[in-house]
Amino acid sequence: MNSERNFYEEKQDNPYSCYYGTGAPRRQRGHGGWLVFFTILLILVTAGALFTKRYDIRLDSADGALSLQVLRKETAGVPEEPASEELLPTAEPEAETVPAEQEEMPAAFLGTGAELEISGRRPTQTEEIPLEDGELTLQQIYQKMIPSVVSIVSTTGTGTASGTGIIMTENGYLITNEHVVDGAVSIQVLLRDESRYTASLVGSDTISDLAVLKIEASGLTAAEFGNSDEVQVGDTVVAIGDPLGIELRGTMTDGIISAINRDVTTNGRTMTLLQTNAQLNNGNSGGPLINIYGQVIGINTMKMGSYYSSSVEGIGFAIPIATAKPIVDELIEQGYVTGRPAIGIQGDSVPGYAQAYYHFPNGVYVSYVYPGSDAEAKGLAEGDIITEIDGTAVSSMDDLNAVKNQHVAGETVNLTVYRGGQYYSVDIVLMDQNEAF
Repeated sequence: MNSERNFYEEKQDNPYSCYYGTGAPRRQRGHGGWLVFFTILLILVTAGALFTKRYDIRLDSADGALSLQVLRKETAGVPEEPASEELLPTAEPEAETVPAEQEEMPAAFLGTGAELEISGRRPTQTEEIPLEDGELTLQQIYQKMIPSVVSIVSTTGTGTASGTGIIMTENGYLITNEHVVDGAVSIQVLLRDESRYTASLVGSDTISDLAVLKIEASGLTAAEFGNSDEVQVGDTVVAIGDPLGIELRGTMTDGIISAINRDVTTNGRTMTLLQTNAQLNNGNSGGPLINIYGQVIGINTMKMGSYYSSSVEGIGFAIPIATAKPIVDELIEQGYVTGRPAIGIQGDSVPGYAQAYYHFPNGVYVSYVYPGSDAEAKGLAEGDIITEIDGTAVSSMDDLNAVKNQHVAGETVNLTVYRGGQYYSVDIVLMDQNEAF
């Protein structure tokens, strides 16, 4: 009895005790168990945090089954120790694959460290592209031809004109375009070595647009001339000249033969020319068009943009050497080309105001008739208006010359002439233009 009372009294004295029946107090025993539980839980949480910091854990679905993947995380700047074999099972390394682009690439482009050598030396074109016998690289063409190309400056009564020329002989005969020296009172020639000469005009031909000059020099490097009759569309060519003047002299451009036997009509004459896409500009006139062997096959004469539209590019023309040679030879021999036809008149287009005020027809107003010409003998006179030639209506000297130049001296053309309100038909025998002028 006393023992029970004492026990009860002790329980009252301990505010944390609780009575559940006989035996030791449960509150004290349970308190120790919870402490152990929380300690273990704290350890597990801490370990999980560390594990999560070092690894990503995610579910992956493959072939319809879920699997747990443990991936090691990268820590910037801190090398990580490899994961344990339990977390990261060892896998066989996979063979590296070559991207499709490299699989299709020819083996010659892949090379090895021993084959790929950087020496600082630029490979020549001969090393890159095999050349046929006698063919030259672009660099070799330029080195061969540049000593034979000259700059030409013509002084006229109204200013100066510049162009390019080709050294034809060692003793100073040069070829250029007629329009480069047309009306010149002084012609200066600048050689590649900067030496200057005053040139004399040996002869010129308006219809072919060719002229021959002569300078008093010797030991010059004459150009080599090729056969333009063998040229084919697609052949590689280069042009050398002074585009836009002597400030850019010695400029080389390259291209191909775009067309052969191209008929081009300009300034009342029709010329059969080589067409090229090698860039030509004002100042290139009279310069060489050169083949892959370093031979002159044409004399650059015009670009399409000069006569049609300034926006047209890559359409240039050159006089074939086969066409130029007999004309040049004749110019050297006698100073002119025989057989060039002339009507024997000078004239100009009838102005629009005269057509409106005087009721003149459209045509060519005759301003001068050459003495001794058949035109004079047939009665043509100043003030007459030529409206047709061989049945073709004309409104300018260019129109008149375009038809006239289809003939040669000695042939006959028919003119329709307006005079005093009446039209007349007259046949004129063409004269040699050198006799007329």
